[in-house]
Amino acid sequence: MTADAWFVTGTDTGVGKSLVAAALLHRLHARHARVVGMKPVAAGADRLPDGRWINDDVRALQAASTWAAPASLVNPYLLRAAASPHIAAQHEGVTIDIGRIAQACAALRAQADAVVVEGAGGFRVPLTDRLDGGDLAVSLGLPIILVVGLRLGCLSHALLAAESIAARGLRLAGWVANRIDPQMTEQDANLALLAARLPAPCLGDLPFQAAPAPRIAATHLRLTDEFLR
Repeated sequence: MTADAWFVTGTDTGVGKSLVAAALLHRLHARHARVVGMKPVAAGADRLPDGRWINDDVRALQAASTWAAPASLVNPYLLRAAASPHIAAQHEGVTIDIGRIAQACAALRAQADAVVVEGAGGFRVPLTDRLDGGDLAVSLGLPIILVVGLRLGCLSHALLAAESIAARGLRLAGWVANRIDPQMTEQDANLALLAARLPAPCLGDLPFQAAPAPRIAATHLRLTDEFLR
């Protein structure tokens, strides 16, 4: 059996992909014993006292997972610079290989009950000089969850992301609104437009959290049987 899996992407960087991915893992644990998060490419890392490097997004996914999968599968590419992945990789003399990522994802799906894959940045973030996050999503072939950070400009970003996802022949399984800017006006009106125009159900409306907590965010997700099938 191959585990159910989803690819979490965003309208931009900093919109709450890691929060949603970790929250989704918490919700999936109600149905599955072995759930695991995967961050194929992480750019931006801190050095621990023992000399190891760690990325905050990877750490959040590991904390929400119920299976401690090998680090080489959970995070095939850990880049130190907090920059676009293709630039961070160039700094380290690394070439991101989508085939290697697909193999790691397949290995996780062969051993876990459910896998949540979190992309880097927005859907079209460059991974190499020629490939981007959309190419990675196509290689994995997973249903997409789009995280929309509610801030000025989010409507255009969300609609463009949905168009790009559809253009790649991928299925948008749902989207999650994340109220990241408490000062934004007309948030409900923005949500109404997105609900009317995005070709997928809204899976959650996350309130603003000064200190984002995945377990709290999980209570605001609406995962239907149709979504989980």
